[in-house]
Amino acid sequence: MGQKVNPIGFRVGTFYPWKSRWFQDDGSYKRQLLEDITLRKALMQKLKTAGVDVVEIERLPKSMVIIMTVSRPGVVIGRGGTGIEELKKYVVSILEDIRKKSVKDIKVELKVNEVKNPELSPYLVASRIASDLERRMPYRRVVAKTLERTMQSGALGIKIVLSGRIQGAEISRTEKFHKGSVPSQTLRENIDYAQVPAMTKRGYVGVKVYIHKKGE
Repeated sequence: MGQKVNPIGFRVGTFYPWKSRWFQDDGSYKRQLLEDITLRKALMQKLKTAGVDVVEIERLPKSMVIIMTVSRPGVVIGRGGTGIEELKKYVVSILEDIRKKSVKDIKVELKVNEVKNPELSPYLVASRIASDLERRMPYRRVVAKTLERTMQSGALGIKIVLSGRIQGAEISRTEKFHKGSVPSQTLRENIDYAQVPAMTKRGYVGVKVYIHKKGE
């Protein structure tokens, strides 16, 4: 696998499922692909406070199912399910904006799953590191605490890569930190990965997190 291949993309279709599950062979493929990308970005941003981890999209001819995996389901569902209804209207508005027409003939269904262990979610871990870096916390202390917390949660190994103007340095650099075992050459190992940018006042710092989990 080396250093340049996304561990998730490398395993999709063989060991991992697709995050968008539908089939289209006519001219509407590019529109549906754009809808998926736009919806996923919008929901990841809107549900940031709920600790969103993954947004999966399934399509049928007359319906769309969006499965959201979050660390705080109560924030998404809301009191009496009001949050879900508002979210449905938000999704429909995005679809109508892209299609430039009403989508009343399509049934939108939202499902919310809870993250079993947030400390083993690379996206949530990377987001927390990025947030701490943006608040000017010492990066070595932030990374050390993250490594320890993830290993205590049952991970077999974790690797964190920071790239950019770390701690506001004039010259950008890359620093790697790891603990435990993170094999990069074995396809059958369960390696989860996420990349999140930290928009610090002095520049962009990329945060990459690889977590080696036990086989499920």
